[in-house]
Amino acid sequence: MQFTILLGFILLLLLGIPVGFAIGVLSTSTFIILGKSLLTIPQKMFTGIDIFTFLAIPLFILAGQIMNASEISKRILTFSNNLVGHITGSLSLVNVLASMLFAGLTGSAVSDAAGLGSIEIPMMLEGGYDLDFSAAITAASAVLGPIIPPSVVMILYAIIAGNVSVSDMFLAGYIPGILLGLSLMVVCYFISKKKKYPKKEHRAGLKEMIISFYQTLPALFMPIIILGGILSGVFTATESAAIAVLYAIIVAIFFLKTLKFRDLPSIFLETAKTTSSVLFIVAVSTVLAWILTVMQLPQRMAAYFLSYANTTFLFLLFSNILLLITGCLLDLTAGLIIMVPILSPVATLLGINPLHFGMVVVLNLCIGLITPPVGMVLFVTSNVAKISLGRIFKAIMPFVVVEILVLFLITYVPVLTTFVPKLFN
Repeated sequence: MQFTILLGFILLLLLGIPVGFAIGVLSTSTFIILGKSLLTIPQKMFTGIDIFTFLAIPLFILAGQIMNASEISKRILTFSNNLVGHITGSLSLVNVLASMLFAGLTGSAVSDAAGLGSIEIPMMLEGGYDLDFSAAITAASAVLGPIIPPSVVMILYAIIAGNVSVSDMFLAGYIPGILLGLSLMVVCYFISKKKKYPKKEHRAGLKEMIISFYQTLPALFMPIIILGGILSGVFTATESAAIAVLYAIIVAIFFLKTLKFRDLPSIFLETAKTTSSVLFIVAVSTVLAWILTVMQLPQRMAAYFLSYANTTFLFLLFSNILLLITGCLLDLTAGLIIMVPILSPVATLLGINPLHFGMVVVLNLCIGLITPPVGMVLFVTSNVAKISLGRIFKAIMPFVVVEILVLFLITYVPVLTTFVPKLFN
């Protein structure tokens, strides 16, 4: 039965049905086959999103939308260009560095790809870079959005797993995010050397650096305020999202003066659209997760892992393979809701640090955003760059490989995720 559900889901995706609707159709069909009451579906959907901490999701999305609309992304690019513009392949390095800084505002890979990509890709093309390479590095660096906090994905994981805090997940993301960013920069440098991509002849002086740094400060302060408030106990993770929105409005309207109050309704509407799609997937995935629980799939998976992968090394290896495949097929949110209840209890039984395992899951599913056939970031970047998916698939493979290598490093060196949370706790 479980195999039939998986096969049906893949078939619906291949037919081009959106992930949320595919899960909904599959869940409803399974309810009918099992003879369950269809009244249970809306009840489970409502219960799945009736969680106070979920308030942080629309608020963080709103804060990111406001900062993005305030054109702060252009200032981030200028600052990044002043820092690394003199190195070979400078614009590709700027692309990665800007994504690392922008991640602290949006916490979303799709926002990164759409917001920065619309500026970065034309800039790289004008600078003499190939379209394939420009689109590929834009998509690959966008993955940093959900890894460097604040992160909507980490909020979801903390709620679903129930054995880690949101603040600890945020702290655990810094070292993996920085490692991923630096690794992508190394790949960019060698590809740029091979293809003889240009660099900025004029190195930015100290005055230029200071001015661009000052102009970027509003963006840099947001993650500092969010994490500082959480760690000091001034406000909770959910309340920090509301503080982030207030801060974004003050910066955009009163400090940068690039946004007017009349611009806010359209930003609210866009935030509502994004939030509704995320929470709809959460709601229908909750129904599917309940079905799988009723069919005792988590228990069977746990028994299988404990029988054949009864060591920490093997379990983490099998989990990585399973999660990478899941990330290729499922939306990030759906992947979390379905896979975490299955794998997290087994990780606990094997004595794996819950925080470490949480980062392994998040990294896997984030890499899935740039892998075919359902890599959401690839679709967004393809539209922004006006390039076929086939060309991006080929160009992005070196970046996917290096991200998987970093994933395995994080997997088998737990201190890379637990060091910062332990330091602050």
